[in-house]
Amino acid sequence: MAEQLGYRVVGTIKGIKGSCGAGLKVGDTFELSGHNTAGLCGFFYHGIFPYLILLQLGGGLPPEYGDPDVWEIDCVDKLNLVTIELQRIRE
Repeated sequence: MAEQLGYRVVGTIKGIKGSCGAGLKVGDTFELSGHNTAGLCGFFYHGIFPYLILLQLGGGLPPEYGDPDVWEIDCVDKLNLVTIELQRIRE
C-alpha cells in the first residue's frame, strides 16, 4: 500500500443552491487527496484540485487571508452551486 503524501484534507459540504448532480448533501464529510476524488464530479474536483494539493502538501496563503488550514470553495456550476470547506488536518 502507498504511503500517504503530506497532510490529510477533509471536505465538508457547507451549502447547495439548486441540486448536485453527484448527489452531495449539506453536511457530507469525506477525505480527499490528489489520488482520491471522494465521489466528487470531475468539474468540482478539477476546480478544487489546486487548493486541495496546496493544503495536502503544506502550502497556504498568508495569514491575512484567514485560516491557512481552512478554505471554502464554490463549484464551477453556478446554477447548482455547491460550496465545500477544505480543512487540512495537522496530526
